[in-house]
Amino acid sequence: MSTTTEETTEPLTAADRCDRCGAQAYVRVVLPVGELLFCGHHARAHADAYQSVAEHIQDETDRLHAEHGSGARSAG
Repeated sequence: MSTTTEETTEPLTAADRCDRCGAQAYVRVVLPVGELLFCGHHARAHADAYQSVAEHIQDETDRLHAEHGSGARSAG
């Protein structure tokens, strides 16, 4: 028996907020029972915990540099 997981591919927007701190989300982690949204900082901080259980990871952190300049890499 095969199951199909529909991946969310819609871009994250300013309305999507980090589940940890409320900042703008740039990473969506799709889990077997829902999803989590993270800012760049919290995505990096929790990557070890979610990478092994995630069904799909939508990472748009490359937009941080484009939207906020070179200082955004450390601020994300």
